[in-house]
Amino acid sequence: MRSAFAPAELFGSILKNRIAMAPMTRSRAYGAEQTPGPDTVEYYAQRASAGLIVSEGMHPNPRGQGEPDTPGMYARAQAEAWQPVVNAVQAKDTLFFAQLMHSGRVSHPENNPEGLEPVAPSAVRAPGEIYTHRGRQPHPRPRALTTAEIDQTVRDFATSAGLALDAGFDGVTLHAGNGYLLHEFLAENTNLRTDGYGGSLTGRLRFVVEVVEAVCEVVPPHRVLLHLTPAKIGEDIVEGDSAALYDALLAALPVSFGGLSLFETGHRDLTRRLRERWPGPFVLNPHANYGDGKVPAGPADLPLLDEGLADVLSFGRLFLANPDLPARLRAGGPYNEPDRETFYGGGAAGYTDYPALQSTDAR
Repeated sequence: MRSAFAPAELFGSILKNRIAMAPMTRSRAYGAEQTPGPDTVEYYAQRASAGLIVSEGMHPNPRGQGEPDTPGMYARAQAEAWQPVVNAVQAKDTLFFAQLMHSGRVSHPENNPEGLEPVAPSAVRAPGEIYTHRGRQPHPRPRALTTAEIDQTVRDFATSAGLALDAGFDGVTLHAGNGYLLHEFLAENTNLRTDGYGGSLTGRLRFVVEVVEAVCEVVPPHRVLLHLTPAKIGEDIVEGDSAALYDALLAALPVSFGGLSLFETGHRDLTRRLRERWPGPFVLNPHANYGDGKVPAGPADLPLLDEGLADVLSFGRLFLANPDLPARLRAGGPYNEPDRETFYGGGAAGYTDYPALQSTDAR
């Protein structure tokens, strides 16, 4: 039996349980330097009963910012601002990884302190709109990165990973899903390049593999995760043959690479395929179809650990609303309901004021 609540040896450490807090954008990094404040310290510390926490996405350079008020990790002051957060989490014997995320074309100059235009593999506009402080606005057409800028972006990811280690994080997760920059390089319809970073399947993999390799030169490889959202069609992403794409990607990753973090998109067969092909640690955020639509990760997914489909299960919204989630999962509930109106931006409301189990009347 692979218990969700028993210690497990993973990532070169002993996790106190197999329950992880998934990365979630909260848009509360205010000020010119986009840094966390005291509320962020409390927010993560409240949830440090998880065996592993992966932080909200941090952009590795100024152009990487997508939504407003998201944190950066490209300057010394940003790393220093995260140190109290990291210290509070690690004081509770929880492993803490920083997620590095370049938003690519899913951005807007008004969300960028420097007013920078979005960049992408190719000048293909994202559909729909993006939130700005002046309300929702259409995504602008991005500018295609030059080869020199691609090289610099690879170096920026490595520099950002080094700063995350300086801040005290135990490792890093590289976001290669959700239609953001790394995912845009993988997809057929957003990567129309004809140079070495596009065209063939091998070309479309190249940028992601180079980022992973560069980060693994800075961070111990067993402390690097690659976050994927296979077959996700949001932001008008077309992967083509997803099975072939991810088979090739896994084969191209360094053999010493730490592991995969997978946000399931309802394709359980594809999840099983990737699990079979990846021998290393596998963190799963399950979102399978149960006959009545896509269901987010929840208590019913705990048996997936016994099945061997994952080494760690991660939870997003459920952890957002239930800061003591492992205790609630062990007790069978009850569970606070997340307030969607306070997901992004604001202050303590919907951030640090969700009650713990011992303070709920439903107990």
